[in-house]
Amino acid sequence: MVLSHVWRALCAVTTREVVKFAQQRGRLLSGIVRPLFWLVVFAAGFQNVFGVSIIPPYKTYITYQTYIVPGLLGIVLLFNGMLSSLSMVYDREMGVMRLLLTAPLPRWILLACKLAAGTALSVIQCYVFLLIASFFDVDFNWWGYFTVFPALVAAGLMLGSMGLLLSVYISQLENFAGAMNFVIFPMFFTSSALYPLWKLREGGAELVYLAAVINPFTSAVELCRFALYGMFDWVSALVVLGCAIAFFGAAMFGYDPQRGMIRRARGPAAA
Repeated sequence: MVLSHVWRALCAVTTREVVKFAQQRGRLLSGIVRPLFWLVVFAAGFQNVFGVSIIPPYKTYITYQTYIVPGLLGIVLLFNGMLSSLSMVYDREMGVMRLLLTAPLPRWILLACKLAAGTALSVIQCYVFLLIASFFDVDFNWWGYFTVFPALVAAGLMLGSMGLLLSVYISQLENFAGAMNFVIFPMFFTSSALYPLWKLREGGAELVYLAAVINPFTSAVELCRFALYGMFDWVSALVVLGCAIAFFGAAMFGYDPQRGMIRRARGPAAA
């Protein structure tokens, strides 16, 4: 394996994803409108000033709109990770995925290129959202827009790897709606995206609190939240990177033709 071959594969897969994205302007619009809806409409029902723990036990009083922005960045990354899995299912049904996996490169390299391309698109959409959100009472220090970049990449890789893993088990495009209901929304609502964890415990929602603590999406949101303030949450970083490696490894196993997706396709159901 030569590095130039890996680079060519990455460029080819990324170019294909960018071209597809450019032809689907509604995808960018929906990806931005969705979090803006939460930012403008949902935040209107809460008090303008919100006390949150940036570094426990200290509380910083900020606007609620500013508090939920990291969670909305997470939802952008999460939805794009799921859309990547939808794209993988479509490519598999059309035969494009089988053709891609026959390339003379290790399977993990090809899947990593697909993951990197999807993450790049997700991060771009996050910065577009941050630009628009700056007009809606959202205030961060200017350096936060730079320090959040590694957090967005790490969170995008984790959620993209999860989407990659789901694409192994989603056999038809019609099943994607089920993934939306049973993966995206439970992960989003049982996290610190919309409210701090200490408020869940204060309100007596102990089960929801425990679910949020073990939810990897919570770690992704907290990693982005700390990074926007120029800080680093090493616990969230370890969880995000560990889950990204675990999800990607499981996806690699699933796409192995001897054990995963292709073997199942030859089973009685396919016949």
